[in-house]
Amino acid sequence: MSHPLPFRQIGDFQITALSDGTMSASLDFLSGIENADAIAIQKSAGIAEPGDIHINCYLIRGQGRVILVDAGAGPLNNAGGQLIASLAVAGVSPDDVDSVLLTHCHPDHIGGLLDPEKRPVFKHAEIMLHPLEVQQWQDDEKLNMANERGQRNFRLARQTLNAYAHKLRFFNGDKIADAILPVGLPGHTPGHTGFQIDADDQCLLIWGDIVHYPHIQSAHPDVSILFDTDPVQAEETRRNIMEHAVSKKMLIAGMHLGQAGFASVLRAGNGYCISCSEK
Repeated sequence: MSHPLPFRQIGDFQITALSDGTMSASLDFLSGIENADAIAIQKSAGIAEPGDIHINCYLIRGQGRVILVDAGAGPLNNAGGQLIASLAVAGVSPDDVDSVLLTHCHPDHIGGLLDPEKRPVFKHAEIMLHPLEVQQWQDDEKLNMANERGQRNFRLARQTLNAYAHKLRFFNGDKIADAILPVGLPGHTPGHTGFQIDADDQCLLIWGDIVHYPHIQSAHPDVSILFDTDPVQAEETRRNIMEHAVSKKMLIAGMHLGQAGFASVLRAGNGYCISCSEK
């Protein structure tokens, strides 16, 4: 399985980072930091467009399984949309995928599940997610309270979940496959979930949206983003999982870590730093 995409081998499983491209965003979405300070951190990290957010998905192959973690933004808002091409580079077609694990149901994670005609892209895959995630997006009261952008997100989530209704499965704490365990990481959304892969002395955590701007939010874990459902809980989860990653020397993968796809978390001052892991 030789290909030019970033990947890691953890026991029987090969985990490949699949770029879905970038989405235009703004550092104004952040709270808890001055805009000038946020820009300075991005510039010092060598990021040319400080407000842009890169989107990753992850492919897990091994033990006869072809598992996709998140599906990118798809054809939405001229953001992302490169997942299918990245899968092809990895030698995988949508029909090969047997399971799609969802960290949560924001548009840049589920937009690639439906084609422009709103039909399922991954025809043979079961969709796995946390039951609290479905509860969140099916809540009419929350829908009615949401702003226009939020209501669009609700409609997309409902449309997508309905399209895959007969293939929906929920995490219940059990392993998804040998050595792959769902990890609850609430705050960004109620059912926000990561996926931990263990083998021997190696441990990889795909942590979803713990950070959107990794250099900023590792140095300042108290910085939240507009998209956090519960910013206080999101901050607590971010601090806890970063400390856990440091103490356990975990390899991290994340949907907004950048194209390197993998990183280590190190302590730095009163916060942390994310060291992208090239290989």
